[in-house]
Amino acid sequence: MKHHFRRQGWVAGLFALLVALFILTKFIQPNYGAGDLGSLVRAVLPYAFAVAAQTVVVIAGGIDLSVAAMMALTSVTAASMMAGASEEYALLVVPFVLAMGFALGAVNGILIVVSRVPDIVVTLATLFMLQGAALLVLGAPGGGAAEWLKSLVVGTIPLPGLPDSVTAWIPKSLVLLVVLLCIVWIPLNRSKLGLSIYAIGSSELAAFRSGVPVARTKILAYAFAGLFAAMGGLSLTMSTGIGAPIPGPYLLASVAAVVLGGVALGGGKGSLLGPIIAVFVLRLVRTDLTLLAIDPNVTAIVEGSIMVAVVMFGAFITMRSRSS
Repeated sequence: MKHHFRRQGWVAGLFALLVALFILTKFIQPNYGAGDLGSLVRAVLPYAFAVAAQTVVVIAGGIDLSVAAMMALTSVTAASMMAGASEEYALLVVPFVLAMGFALGAVNGILIVVSRVPDIVVTLATLFMLQGAALLVLGAPGGGAAEWLKSLVVGTIPLPGLPDSVTAWIPKSLVLLVVLLCIVWIPLNRSKLGLSIYAIGSSELAAFRSGVPVARTKILAYAFAGLFAAMGGLSLTMSTGIGAPIPGPYLLASVAAVVLGGVALGGGKGSLLGPIIAVFVLRLVRTDLTLLAIDPNVTAIVEGSIMVAVVMFGAFITMRSRSS
């Protein structure tokens, strides 16, 4: 038990910080309630999926700069395909877009493995390619989304036997986020592939000598990152009802949340729970600054400074661990 607590101490501390921030938010805005929580979770959804995508890659010892651009491309693809289409047609669009994200991520992995060019260079190149592709699909925000898809992130989930005052605090968007992350992450984390991802993140050479298929593992790590990015793109379309071809501020936010969540930038250490809590912390900080009527430009500066400081701290810890 003591060993488990020591391993999860960072995550427990993050959760305590999140609770403290909610208390501070309630103090700043006494009327902050269940509806505001639902709005917060809807705003967090695309960030959370971007963080999940980045987490898989970073644990594998890499980094993916194309996450936000991939989210933009999958978002506009889904929105353009569903524009004016029937509700049933969306049942085909969703798996197509998810498969598209998985394939795009796999392409990133294949390019990195075959070319042996650093992943930061390859994903920077694919970032520009995906940005251009998103603008080719939709030159401006537009398209549409099926009503049943939009309803998945709006409102709360009624549970028999529980009063409305309790179920009001269980937004559909939060349930959707937890279910989707668990469906993909838990089987992946407990599988042989998951162990291989951690192994190549710790040491590619040691993993290779232990019989781990390094190339295939790296490709699949990027493929699953693409799958999570596609979920993020779909969540954008579901939340707004349209597709936006310009990538949002998800790249730096995803790296910052990964580091704040306790995942080592050098790879091989960490889990998904910490980064997901971290992204809620970062978004709640922005909410508190907004409630305090801080100038939006100052809010952006503060938020950016926090992200840069977190990333620099993570890089410093990584360099120290490598030197030791």
